[in-house]
Amino acid sequence: MQQRTLVIAPGPTANGDLHLGHLAGPFLAADVCARYARAAGHDVLFGTGVHFTQNYIVTTARRLGVPPEELRVRSAGQVEQTLAAMGIRPDGFVRFGDRYVKTVRTFFERLHSSGALRLRGVRFPYAPRTGEYLTDAYVRGGCPVCLADGCAGLCENCGHWIASGDLIDPRSTLHPEDPVELREKQVLVLPLEDHREALVAYFARQGATMRPRLAQMIEEILARPLPDYPVTLPIAWGIPAPFPEVADQVIYADAETIAWSMHCTALAAEERGEVLAADDELWFSETGNKVVYFFGSDAGFAFAVVGAAMLEALGGYTLPEHFVTNEFYELDHDKFSTSRGHVVSGRELAAEVPRDVIRFYLAATSPDFQRTNFTREALDRVAGERLVRPWNRVADKAGSWAGRGPLPVSGRSREAAARLLERFAAACEVRRFNLTAAAFTLSEQLARLDRWEVGPADAGDFCHEVDVFLRCAAPLLIDLAGAGLPDRTIPAEPHATEFTPVRLPRLAEPGR
Repeated sequence: MQQRTLVIAPGPTANGDLHLGHLAGPFLAADVCARYARAAGHDVLFGTGVHFTQNYIVTTARRLGVPPEELRVRSAGQVEQTLAAMGIRPDGFVRFGDRYVKTVRTFFERLHSSGALRLRGVRFPYAPRTGEYLTDAYVRGGCPVCLADGCAGLCENCGHWIASGDLIDPRSTLHPEDPVELREKQVLVLPLEDHREALVAYFARQGATMRPRLAQMIEEILARPLPDYPVTLPIAWGIPAPFPEVADQVIYADAETIAWSMHCTALAAEERGEVLAADDELWFSETGNKVVYFFGSDAGFAFAVVGAAMLEALGGYTLPEHFVTNEFYELDHDKFSTSRGHVVSGRELAAEVPRDVIRFYLAATSPDFQRTNFTREALDRVAGERLVRPWNRVADKAGSWAGRGPLPVSGRSREAAARLLERFAAACEVRRFNLTAAAFTLSEQLARLDRWEVGPADAGDFCHEVDVFLRCAAPLLIDLAGAGLPDRTIPAEPHATEFTPVRLPRLAEPGR
């Protein structure tokens, strides 16, 4: 089997549509990374989808007054439509169904039979009036690590995983007036401390390819005893656990990360016409495949720590090679919030603004390393100044030489094009992928071309470098490149000695 790169953007919870905060984070970045790698000649599978088993679906459905099953199906359709509206087209898209359930159950049956899981007593908040254990979205309280208020599970603030029973002053989210007490319940856990040595070695290898917040979180958790991570929970929403000792429990949704990812990559391969013997086939170590994740920093514990421990426990699988994380993207300097109506969806914006303009601005303001902000006024101004008007002037200059036959390209121009290729590669290649840097490189190189006063002696050089520029910018400017290039291959090195200019498409001004 041919070696390839498996690009995975873990699916959002199926409790609503994608807003710009989602898109500016992992989804646009994963799409650009996959497009660039393919254009550079690499074999890439890109997968995403929706996560259907988190109990945030239940709490959102209760607030909206709809059945949870209806909400998760509707949300999946909305997510697919929004991705398409933004030109993000994964090879594989995870939906909930019998095959997914079978993949998850089979994965955990293998973990169970390998002896990696233990039956242990775990404390959970408990509501005596309803007789329900409260986990994740069902319970809020203070994070014992950073003190931020939030639900149990993955802390959005510090990125640590917070056991429900460790929350400070826990309270029910569905019935906040109900008293809550702690009760112990026997559940199956993955004792992460058993895998400390393997995790320490793995993250020592990964250190150079992690962004600071994820690296800090991993350093902090490795400095203390690692928790028993629950694999089953005593709640009703989720995939029923296939183990007799916890017959009335479900598989913990946040523990599904690797099974979800394997299913995702299998769907992507099948969409490309491949026939796989099993969903985990692309993850076998002997394939030499590389796994690259794109996700928000708060998901790092589930995918990087627990995921790596599960793969190490089973053996024979490749471990993720790169984690490309992002921080929060805000709207008018406040967190996107569907419940408060403080939100802009990708589909809404794409109905008003060309999606190349949106993709450029989201990349330019991407929260790669810190929180950043979206405003419509800034989109119109920044995209107009740095992309639309400069590009239209460059397209006009190049188009003025169309129809004049092949023009000579100098060695100087080939050398300049080689530097241009290097700068885009520095931002877009997997190991150092940086969406903001890609947008910065695009605008800087476009400004250089815009300043060029073109004459007969260097018209071939100019048009040649515009062509190389557009090829490198194509993973972001998908519609412009689709209309202006016969193909979008990015050459390993420039070799043109002559170039035939053509008329290039223009970009529409945002806000007009």
